[in-house]
Amino acid sequence: MEPAALDVAIAAVNFTLAAIFAGILGVWVYFLTYMTKSFRLAPRMDDYHYYPLAPANGGSDSKPKVSVILPARNEEKYIARCLDTLLAQDYPNFEVIAINDNSTDRTGEIIQSYAVRDRRIVYVSTPAKPEGWAGKNWACHQGYKKASGEYLFFTDADTEHAPDVMSLAVGRMLSEGLDALTAIPRLLCNDFWTKVTLPALSTFLHTRFSPLRVNDPKHKTGYFFGSFFVITKKTYEAVGTHEGVRQELVEDGALGNKVKAAGFRMKMVRGEKHVEAIWARDFTTLWHGLRRLVIPLYHQDHTGAHLIAVAVFFIMFAPFLFLGYTVPAFFALAANSGGLGGLSATILLGVHVATILMLLATTAVQSKLGVMQSPAYALGSPLSGALIYLGFASAIVDARKKGAVSWRDRQYTVSEKQNFLH
Repeated sequence: MEPAALDVAIAAVNFTLAAIFAGILGVWVYFLTYMTKSFRLAPRMDDYHYYPLAPANGGSDSKPKVSVILPARNEEKYIARCLDTLLAQDYPNFEVIAINDNSTDRTGEIIQSYAVRDRRIVYVSTPAKPEGWAGKNWACHQGYKKASGEYLFFTDADTEHAPDVMSLAVGRMLSEGLDALTAIPRLLCNDFWTKVTLPALSTFLHTRFSPLRVNDPKHKTGYFFGSFFVITKKTYEAVGTHEGVRQELVEDGALGNKVKAAGFRMKMVRGEKHVEAIWARDFTTLWHGLRRLVIPLYHQDHTGAHLIAVAVFFIMFAPFLFLGYTVPAFFALAANSGGLGGLSATILLGVHVATILMLLATTAVQSKLGVMQSPAYALGSPLSGALIYLGFASAIVDARKKGAVSWRDRQYTVSEKQNFLH
């Protein structure tokens, strides 16, 4: 090929890549803009007029009874602390339905010891999980059948609660006439891989499940955080209880979606100062957590799942992967030969570097304000991008296999009937 023709061909490749990275840069600018707007405008758990508690004396001024639904499977490391923070609530009228979901460790023993000491705790042992049910969904349903409260407060065994969180939640629901309320928890990261992965993953998911969308009656998005949502029993029954989402692996999101779709009044608030939860406990649970997000989506929308995996590759991983081309091309063309190829290499390097800087800045903000950890973990973005993409891609490859999902020591085969967060 003639030098001039080769120069044009190289320039065409460089300009194409520059255009792609300009698009990725635009995505990260949008993420940062929307995310900071959401942090600024999203309501907080305690930013409403708080009124004093009335005694639970059975009179007209008493607080409605709250039934805490607490499923637990092999949670001996966390369950005691969760129960301690629930029993320390300043709300005067509640019970804790603690469900031992066929644990093989000391979880059931610990719950029973608490139930003996405090009559507010009701111990439930689940019968064997029927075919067609996810384990946690079955446990929650068993807890609901034992609940006597007007309000159902669902949480997880690895979650800790501030003493006033139940009062704040119920008070807000009463004052605003809400049917359901969920709180964004502070997500605790115990290991290096979760610390570098969660900021990028949270950023990617933030726009879809932002409080700005969930709280907008005109928007279809509905979502619950499994670590904290409160719903009236009437509303819960009206949307079919957990039986209506019995096969869902992301049951909290699916249930929140049903509440929103049915036209009930729901709100998402920032509760990081009041609720702390663990999203992944180690690399293994992180990996399966990533796969758990995608496999149900694949069965609901094959094309959509593939597009998400491709988008993750380009948005999160490609900017770092393609540095192996951009930097050498710049030094080979712009620094030595000039011409159209050199110009294109210079433009490509500028757009590429801007994209990476915006990616790092956005994940640093999410790490600081969302995950509440050092923004320095954003420097692990190349690792997190690769891990998230590989997790999503492997989930799509394995989606049709028996036992494709492993979660809480159980294997699940996901059916085509699952609808996962329409």
